Amino acid sequence: MIEAKGIRKSYGSLQVLKGIDLKIDKGEIVSIVGDSGAGKTTLLQILGTLDKAGEGILRIADTEVSSLKSKELSRFRNKNIGFIFQFHQLLPEFNCIENVCMPAFIAGKGKKEAEKRAAELLDYFRLSHRLTHKPSELSGGEQQRVAVARALMNSPSVIFADEPSGNLDSRTAEELHDMFFSLRKDFGQTFVIVTHNEELANRADRKLVMKDGIIVG
Repeated sequence: MIEAKGIRKSYGSLQVLKGIDLKIDKGEIVSIVGDSGAGKTTLLQILGTLDKAGEGILRIADTEVSSLKSKELSRFRNKNIGFIFQFHQLLPEFNCIENVCMPAFIAGKGKKEAEKRAAELLDYFRLSHRLTHKPSELSGGEQQRVAVARALMNSPSVIFADEPSGNLDSRTAEELHDMFFSLRKDFGQTFVIVTHNEELANRADRKLVMKDGIIVG
Protein backbone atom coordinates (compact mmCIF):
# COMPACT_ATOMS: atom_id res chain seq x y z
CA MET A 1 0.00 0.00 0.00
CA ILE A 2 2.84 2.41 0.88
CA GLU A 3 6.44 2.34 -0.30
CA ALA A 4 8.94 5.04 0.58
CA LYS A 5 12.54 5.06 -0.63
CA GLY A 6 15.30 7.39 0.48
CA ILE A 7 13.01 9.98 2.10
CA ARG A 8 14.99 12.98 3.31
CA LYS A 9 13.76 16.31 4.64
CA SER A 10 15.61 19.38 5.85
CA TYR A 11 14.55 22.78 7.13
CA GLY A 12 17.48 25.04 6.36
CA SER A 13 20.54 23.40 7.87
CA LEU A 14 18.43 21.15 10.15
CA GLN A 15 18.21 17.62 8.74
CA VAL A 16 14.98 16.13 10.10
CA LEU A 17 14.72 12.93 8.05
CA LYS A 18 17.97 11.27 7.01
CA GLY A 19 16.93 8.57 4.56
CA ILE A 20 13.77 6.61 5.34
CA ASP A 21 13.01 3.33 3.54
CA LEU A 22 9.63 1.86 4.39
CA LYS A 23 7.01 -0.59 3.09
CA ILE A 24 3.52 -0.95 4.58
CA ASP A 25 1.10 -3.62 3.37
CA LYS A 26 -2.60 -3.21 2.63
CA GLY A 27 -4.66 -3.66 5.79
CA GLU A 28 -1.63 -3.35 8.08
CA ILE A 29 -1.69 -1.27 11.28
CA VAL A 30 1.73 0.31 11.87
CA SER A 31 2.70 2.48 14.82
CA ILE A 32 5.59 4.96 14.79
CA VAL A 33 7.19 5.84 18.12
CA GLY A 34 10.20 7.81 19.32
CA ASP A 35 11.21 10.77 21.42
CA SER A 36 10.07 14.30 20.57
CA GLY A 37 12.16 15.63 17.69
CA ALA A 38 12.83 12.17 16.23
CA GLY A 39 11.02 13.09 12.99
CA LYS A 40 7.80 11.11 13.49
CA THR A 41 5.30 13.84 12.60
CA THR A 42 7.41 15.06 9.68
CA LEU A 43 7.48 11.53 8.29
CA LEU A 44 3.73 11.16 8.79
CA GLN A 45 3.06 14.45 6.99
CA ILE A 46 5.23 13.38 4.04
CA LEU A 47 3.64 9.91 3.84
CA GLY A 48 0.23 11.61 4.00
CA THR A 49 1.23 14.03 1.19
CA LEU A 50 0.70 17.09 3.42
CA ASP A 51 4.38 17.94 2.98
CA LYS A 52 6.95 17.10 0.31
CA ALA A 53 10.23 15.32 0.87
CA GLY A 54 13.45 17.03 -0.11
CA GLU A 55 14.60 13.77 -1.67
CA GLY A 56 13.15 10.32 -2.23
CA ILE A 57 10.27 8.47 -3.85
CA LEU A 58 6.83 7.81 -2.36
CA ARG A 59 4.26 5.40 -3.78
CA ILE A 60 0.78 4.92 -2.36
CA ALA A 61 -1.65 2.39 -3.84
CA ASP A 62 0.61 1.94 -6.92
CA THR A 63 0.71 5.70 -7.61
CA GLU A 64 4.01 7.55 -7.44
CA VAL A 65 2.64 10.52 -5.53
CA SER A 66 6.02 12.23 -5.29
CA SER A 67 5.74 13.06 -9.01
CA LEU A 68 2.16 14.43 -8.97
CA LYS A 69 1.47 18.10 -9.57
CA SER A 70 -0.38 20.12 -6.93
CA LYS A 71 -3.97 19.69 -8.23
CA GLU A 72 -3.44 16.00 -9.03
CA LEU A 73 -2.01 15.48 -5.55
CA SER A 74 -4.98 17.22 -3.91
CA ARG A 75 -7.42 14.98 -5.80
CA PHE A 76 -5.41 11.87 -4.93
CA ARG A 77 -5.27 12.85 -1.23
CA ASN A 78 -9.00 13.55 -1.06
CA LYS A 79 -9.86 10.18 -2.60
CA ASN A 80 -7.27 7.88 -1.03
CA ILE A 81 -6.18 9.31 2.32
CA GLY A 82 -7.89 10.09 5.61
CA PHE A 83 -6.44 11.98 8.58
CA ILE A 84 -7.04 11.87 12.33
CA PHE A 85 -5.37 14.52 14.50
CA GLN A 86 -4.84 14.85 18.24
CA PHE A 87 -7.15 17.86 18.51
CA HIS A 88 -9.71 16.51 16.00
CA GLN A 89 -9.76 19.75 13.91
CA LEU A 90 -13.54 19.82 13.60
CA LEU A 91 -15.03 23.05 12.24
CA PRO A 92 -16.81 24.66 15.23
CA GLU A 93 -19.49 26.46 13.22
CA PHE A 94 -20.76 23.24 11.59
CA ASN A 95 -22.66 20.36 13.18
CA CYS A 96 -21.57 16.70 13.19
CA ILE A 97 -23.08 15.61 9.89
CA GLU A 98 -21.78 18.74 8.14
CA ASN A 99 -18.26 18.16 9.47
CA VAL A 100 -18.30 14.54 8.31
CA CYS A 101 -19.58 15.57 4.86
CA MET A 102 -16.71 17.98 4.18
CA PRO A 103 -14.39 15.54 2.32
CA ALA A 104 -17.30 14.47 0.10
CA PHE A 105 -18.18 18.07 -0.72
CA ILE A 106 -14.54 18.74 -1.63
CA ALA A 107 -14.72 15.70 -3.95
CA GLY A 108 -17.76 17.24 -5.66
CA LYS A 109 -20.37 14.79 -4.37
CA GLY A 110 -23.98 15.91 -4.02
CA LYS A 111 -25.50 16.92 -0.67
CA LYS A 112 -28.00 14.04 -0.55
CA GLU A 113 -25.38 11.38 -1.31
CA ALA A 114 -22.89 12.89 1.15
CA GLU A 115 -25.39 13.20 3.99
CA LYS A 116 -26.57 9.61 3.51
CA ARG A 117 -23.00 8.32 3.79
CA ALA A 118 -22.24 10.62 6.76
CA ALA A 119 -25.35 9.47 8.63
CA GLU A 120 -24.36 5.82 8.08
CA LEU A 121 -20.88 6.46 9.45
CA LEU A 122 -22.16 8.36 12.48
CA ASP A 123 -24.58 5.52 13.18
CA TYR A 124 -21.65 3.07 12.99
CA PHE A 125 -19.89 5.17 15.65
CA ARG A 126 -23.04 5.27 17.84
CA LEU A 127 -23.58 8.97 17.19
CA SER A 128 -26.88 8.94 15.31
CA HIS A 129 -28.41 10.98 18.17
CA ARG A 130 -25.78 13.72 17.65
CA LEU A 131 -26.18 14.54 13.94
CA THR A 132 -27.14 18.18 14.46
CA HIS A 133 -24.95 18.88 17.49
CA LYS A 134 -21.94 21.18 17.11
CA PRO A 135 -18.48 20.13 18.37
CA SER A 136 -18.77 22.31 21.48
CA GLU A 137 -21.79 20.21 22.53
CA LEU A 138 -19.86 16.92 22.38
CA SER A 139 -17.52 15.15 24.79
CA GLY A 140 -13.86 14.71 23.81
CA GLY A 141 -14.46 11.09 22.86
CA GLU A 142 -17.49 12.00 20.75
CA GLN A 143 -15.54 14.71 18.96
CA GLN A 144 -12.78 12.26 18.10
CA ARG A 145 -15.32 9.69 16.81
CA VAL A 146 -16.77 12.38 14.54
CA ALA A 147 -13.23 13.08 13.31
CA VAL A 148 -12.71 9.38 12.56
CA ALA A 149 -16.02 9.29 10.67
CA ARG A 150 -14.87 12.30 8.63
CA ALA A 151 -11.59 10.52 7.84
CA LEU A 152 -13.58 7.57 6.48
CA MET A 153 -16.02 9.66 4.43
CA ASN A 154 -14.51 8.97 1.00
CA SER A 155 -13.56 5.35 1.83
CA PRO A 156 -9.81 6.05 1.74
CA SER A 157 -7.21 3.33 1.38
CA VAL A 158 -5.01 4.70 4.17
CA ILE A 159 -5.69 6.47 7.46
CA PHE A 160 -2.88 8.54 8.98
CA ALA A 161 -3.26 9.36 12.67
CA ASP A 162 -1.07 11.78 14.65
CA GLU A 163 -1.36 11.21 18.42
CA PRO A 164 -5.08 10.33 18.00
CA SER A 165 -5.63 9.55 21.68
CA GLY A 166 -3.22 12.12 23.12
CA ASN A 167 -6.04 14.38 24.29
CA LEU A 168 -8.31 11.66 25.72
CA ASP A 169 -8.64 10.04 29.13
CA SER A 170 -7.42 6.43 29.44
CA ARG A 171 -10.84 4.77 29.08
CA THR A 172 -11.84 6.83 26.04
CA ALA A 173 -8.38 6.30 24.54
CA GLU A 174 -8.76 2.53 24.87
CA GLU A 175 -12.16 2.68 23.16
CA LEU A 176 -10.59 4.65 20.28
CA HIS A 177 -7.78 2.12 19.96
CA ASP A 178 -10.30 -0.75 19.82
CA MET A 179 -12.12 1.18 17.11
CA PHE A 180 -9.06 1.22 14.83
CA PHE A 181 -8.90 -2.56 14.85
CA SER A 182 -12.65 -2.86 14.28
CA LEU A 183 -12.36 -0.49 11.30
CA ARG A 184 -9.56 -2.57 9.82
CA LYS A 185 -11.72 -5.67 10.21
CA ASP A 186 -14.91 -4.06 8.83
CA PHE A 187 -13.50 -1.81 6.09
CA GLY A 188 -9.97 -3.08 5.39
CA GLN A 189 -8.20 0.25 5.92
CA THR A 190 -4.45 0.58 6.39
CA PHE A 191 -3.43 2.62 9.46
CA VAL A 192 -0.21 4.51 10.14
CA ILE A 193 -0.26 5.91 13.67
CA VAL A 194 2.24 8.22 15.38
CA THR A 195 1.76 7.80 19.11
CA HIS A 196 3.37 8.13 22.54
CA ASN A 197 0.79 5.65 23.89
CA GLU A 198 2.78 2.47 24.46
CA GLU A 199 -0.34 0.29 24.72
CA LEU A 200 -1.54 1.37 21.27
CA ALA A 201 1.96 1.16 19.80
CA ASN A 202 2.42 -2.39 21.04
CA ARG A 203 -0.99 -3.54 19.73
CA ALA A 204 -0.06 -2.61 16.16
CA ASP A 205 1.03 -5.24 13.67
CA ARG A 206 4.41 -3.50 13.58
CA LYS A 207 6.03 -0.84 15.77
CA LEU A 208 8.63 1.35 14.10
CA VAL A 209 11.03 3.20 16.38
CA MET A 210 12.51 6.49 15.16
CA LYS A 211 15.57 8.30 16.50
CA ASP A 212 17.35 11.32 15.02
CA GLY A 213 15.57 11.14 11.68
CA ILE A 214 15.99 7.44 10.93
CA ILE A 215 14.15 4.20 11.75
CA VAL A 216 16.26 2.31 14.27
CA GLY A 217 13.98 -0.62 15.05
